[in-house]
Amino acid sequence: MIFHRLRSIPFAPRLLALAAAVAVLPAAAQTTEPVTLQQVVVTGTRRVDRTLAQSESPVDVISAADLQRAGTTELAAALAQLLPSLNFPRPSLTDASDAVRPAQLRGLSPDQTLVLVDGKRRHTGAVVNINGTQGRGSAPTDLNAIPISAIDHVEVLRDGAAAQYGSDAIAGVINIVLKKGAKGGSVSAEIGATDRGDGQRGQLDASLGLDLGGGWLRLAAEVGHQQRTNRAGVDTRDAAAEPRKGQVNNRLGDPDSTQKSLLVNGQFELAGGVQLYGNASVNQRDTTSAAFWRTQATAAANGVASLYPEGFLPLEDSRTRDLGLVLGLRGQAAGWQWDVSLNHGENRFDIAVSNTANYSLGAASPTRFDAGGLRNQQTLVNVDASRELDWGLANPVALTVGAEARQERYEVIAGELNSYSGGGSSGFPGFRPSDAGSHSRHDVAVYADVESQLTKDFSATAALRAEHYSDFGSATAAKLSGRYVVSPAVALRGTLSTGFRAPSLAQQYFATTSTNLINGALVEAGTFTVPSAAAQALGDTPLKAEKSRNVSVGLQLTPTRDWQTTLDLYQIDIDHRILLSANLSLPTALKNQLAAQGLNVSTGRYFTNVLDTRTRGADLVSTLRQDWGSVGRSDFTLAYGYTKNTVRRVADNPAVLTANGLTLIDRVTLARATVSSPKDKLLLAAEHRWGAWSGRIAATRYGGYEVRQASATNDQIFSPAWLADVSAGWAQGGWSVDAGVDNLTNRYPDRVIAANAVGGILAYSSFSPFGFNGRQYFAKVGYRW
Repeated sequence: MIFHRLRSIPFAPRLLALAAAVAVLPAAAQTTEPVTLQQVVVTGTRRVDRTLAQSESPVDVISAADLQRAGTTELAAALAQLLPSLNFPRPSLTDASDAVRPAQLRGLSPDQTLVLVDGKRRHTGAVVNINGTQGRGSAPTDLNAIPISAIDHVEVLRDGAAAQYGSDAIAGVINIVLKKGAKGGSVSAEIGATDRGDGQRGQLDASLGLDLGGGWLRLAAEVGHQQRTNRAGVDTRDAAAEPRKGQVNNRLGDPDSTQKSLLVNGQFELAGGVQLYGNASVNQRDTTSAAFWRTQATAAANGVASLYPEGFLPLEDSRTRDLGLVLGLRGQAAGWQWDVSLNHGENRFDIAVSNTANYSLGAASPTRFDAGGLRNQQTLVNVDASRELDWGLANPVALTVGAEARQERYEVIAGELNSYSGGGSSGFPGFRPSDAGSHSRHDVAVYADVESQLTKDFSATAALRAEHYSDFGSATAAKLSGRYVVSPAVALRGTLSTGFRAPSLAQQYFATTSTNLINGALVEAGTFTVPSAAAQALGDTPLKAEKSRNVSVGLQLTPTRDWQTTLDLYQIDIDHRILLSANLSLPTALKNQLAAQGLNVSTGRYFTNVLDTRTRGADLVSTLRQDWGSVGRSDFTLAYGYTKNTVRRVADNPAVLTANGLTLIDRVTLARATVSSPKDKLLLAAEHRWGAWSGRIAATRYGGYEVRQASATNDQIFSPAWLADVSAGWAQGGWSVDAGVDNLTNRYPDRVIAANAVGGILAYSSFSPFGFNGRQYFAKVGYRW
């Protein structure tokens, strides 16, 4: 049955043929030393000796060198360049999502991927993506809060892992593994800019190891700034009398951003073989992005023409602060290896609106307002114990048992009075006292898994986890995985698992009123909390956990020691997906009903479980190292990812909405969950090293995607695009110099059709998987010891 379902995946036969073709390339690729096959992985396994080649689930390993060579200082952007399964669009004109951009794995929601740091759960962000972007309704972990200079490598598990790690691990797991040990350090500087001369950026970073005499400590610090880019079109809106008609009045691109990061991690040997370990991270990002331009006519009609004679562009000044702390003890007792840890994380987002006005105050209005903020906290205690048991099999059985207790808190902080009263600050009204509040919950979990090499050729793992949440009840997850070696060059692997994702506190309690672009017009949109009277009046019901079922089968080909090819086919069914509903344009009766509650909005929306989806896909990865003797060696990579999301079920529309001619989940929302991510992505890369010199070239093909509108006549299908990146480097005596060009051919996505461009402003779509900055240059210099 499994194979019958998987064989219906489009392109699978062609992928199998491609894998076979790659596997029979000439055997001249052999070298004397293996490259990645013996690399130990820690993600998706409790064993400490499992290598990448032995993994029962697909795992990508991205080294620190890979991250450093990418022409970006953002971790999420670097991973998107290197992984065909990861999508990192760069939305603009989307309020807080401009500052904290979400990344997707396997075309699923950003919050369906769990992020770990050294195997410990990382806290999620406070920002909820509520505008018309990919990942709308999610509040994922901020990957860019981790400094790249602190990272040894990143392991990306492309498989469901809720049974091993708990909630959120439906699409997979990203485990950021930190540098360790007292030896070595580095300092480096980087500069970059776009071909158009904007987006200038600079960054300084340093990493240092210290010997504590019985332990070690490592410090990593980064500070950087990036100026904004702007690809907005000429504003053709409104009457000819507008003094700035025909000029570029808006901003569409990367925001101005300044970031500072510090991460410390270490380990110290105590008496009795006990180790004290931990890490602490601090990150602050200050960002300035823009709302839509307010015309002179708008300013005059609302009594603020004396403040802004030609119109004005509201600016959103945000500060994101991310804190993380892990402290633990581990050792051995009575044949068991034990680990006890305390993990605390906090993400804060504060926003102010400048170059704006509160229309109700007229010419007396201030031009800057504190709009409030968001807070998200996580504190958990974790206890693990593991040992090997002799069950008479080919190898001992590794048994792990554990328990976890987690406390979560989410808070919405109101802005100053004039930021929300009388319509609030134009561009981004502040959070109201009725939106504000602090909410918490706790959950406890117990889990166990067993792993063993059952025979010489067959290994298997079984995992089971049970959790209980104080706000919505219990959830369980299970996983079975195995790997069978057919021959030294061929192995098969597969997994069966169930998973879950608990509704986040942000999805239950985030509320705001904001000015949104909906169907080409700026309107006041209310986002209502699930338990609120407003949401109940529109037919909302309490949120349930998402439930998933994951099946995958994989083929591993190892024709030589330095050549590995893997092909994995998968299917993920998710029930009760949590989505932010469509923007419900309220009829007069419902407007009046909400106005009685102090909600003066034209549209409303809330979070709901109404959708069941199916994700089918295939991942192909082939790596090869070729030794050319006196002229150096080369590394080649071919990676391809294909994803297809479909809708299995949409729940019945609430009766109150049907009676008022409204649809809870419209075609725009369905498209965002299914066809608005690239259906495939192909990466071809070659790197050559010769003495002190190195060079790299990569070509990436992003597949097509579709962005739908309320009217089908305005739907747009965006065509596939090829991008090429090149770089060259020199390293000797500890010094290194690298320079490169990203998007060498200066490729832009298709332009947005006129009907969706809002008077020509939105020249490019925020759904573009590679942004719309065009060609970019970068250069780095560093010293290592």
